[in-house]
Amino acid sequence: KIYEMVINNDPCYAYLLAANPIVDQKLVMAHVYGHADFFKNNYSFAHTNRRMVDEMANHAARIRRYVEAYGEDEVERFLDICISLENLIDYNAPYIRRRRREEAGEIDRDHPARRRQPRRLAAKEYMEEYINPQEALEADAQRLQEEREQEERFPPRPEKDVLLFLLEHAPIPNWQRDIVGIVREEAYYFAPQGRTKIMNEGWASYWHSKIMTERALADPELIDYADHHSGTVATQPGRLNPYKLGLELYRDIEVRWDKGRHGPEWEACNDYEVRKNWDTGAGEGREKIFQVRALYHDVTFIDEFLTPEFCHRHKLFTYEYNESTNEYQISSRSFEEIKRGLLFQLTNLGQPWVYVRDGNHMNRGELVLWHRYEGVPLRLDYAREVLENLQTIWKRPVHLETYDDDRPAVMSYDGSEHTTQERSEE
Repeated sequence: KIYEMVINNDPCYAYLLAANPIVDQKLVMAHVYGHADFFKNNYSFAHTNRRMVDEMANHAARIRRYVEAYGEDEVERFLDICISLENLIDYNAPYIRRRRREEAGEIDRDHPARRRQPRRLAAKEYMEEYINPQEALEADAQRLQEEREQEERFPPRPEKDVLLFLLEHAPIPNWQRDIVGIVREEAYYFAPQGRTKIMNEGWASYWHSKIMTERALADPELIDYADHHSGTVATQPGRLNPYKLGLELYRDIEVRWDKGRHGPEWEACNDYEVRKNWDTGAGEGREKIFQVRALYHDVTFIDEFLTPEFCHRHKLFTYEYNESTNEYQISSRSFEEIKRGLLFQLTNLGQPWVYVRDGNHMNRGELVLWHRYEGVPLRLDYAREVLENLQTIWKRPVHLETYDDDRPAVMSYDGSEHTTQERSEE
């Protein structure tokens, strides 16, 4: 059953399911107000296109023109390929201001004025070995050589925005390049929703519960509302409910800042009774949660505001799968492990870290991707399909440096067959 759909636009568009009873319509409208406020005020959405509905209509019109020109099957096949690669972007890129070479004060290394030899200071002959020691000259020469080699690489450093690299360098016709650009643009539009899932749903749940219980709820609707709300925030062992976690963490922050339960004095206090009754009357909770709503995303939200007391109160544990019982069981109650596990799931939206390492491998135009291994292996069946789709766009063989059974390996696809070879550890 679909309760709501809300679109980040200006103004926000939201839709109600006509068959829903009136209490559900009220709940959805209150929930949507929370989402609309979050879209408008959280910094993660600052770069998003506020006319994206119009932009997507434009995208659809362009796709229809390509269908008329090249055929539905051909366009749909290529569109599916691009969509399978839509997570190969740099989720942090919109928030980084990259300086141009001129702004950074860089100089063309091919310019005659550019130093290409180790710096040797002027010195009398008898002081030469002290002023210009051989080991320092050798280290300087090595650094210059590494800089020159870095310049010659393509790309100069690992590129996380794989779709951008394909958009700029893949040997494909313009209509296919446009489709890659469309998919990439829409991927960046939706990315902030992935990096703020807990905060966004928690904020919407916080405000729908406030609005419904304090303003909008009629007495006969109480039981139905409680039933539907509890279903939304229900939790199961081993599963993370972003609605519940976000809602309760906002409430916890509000209480802590209302009672002054933060700062050096609070952290230094080890007396259970004093902490239990701590209340400075600060009354800053509402102001604080509005500040948090504006300035954080899920990773920083959890990193800064998750506390041992919160985990204990809400029974947050880490789980592992027991093959003998075919069930998940608690593996740890340690706050550090719980927090580390949550942050690991949320970092990079839970996606593997994949970079373009070399766009001209062995000077043969082959593409090399690098998987930054974090202890979790890739789904090899998924990886093979992604390599096939990348090869379709790149035209030349594609390689992926990764790990297989914790051993360094290179997965390759040349357009006809898959191979996997061991590689040396770097």
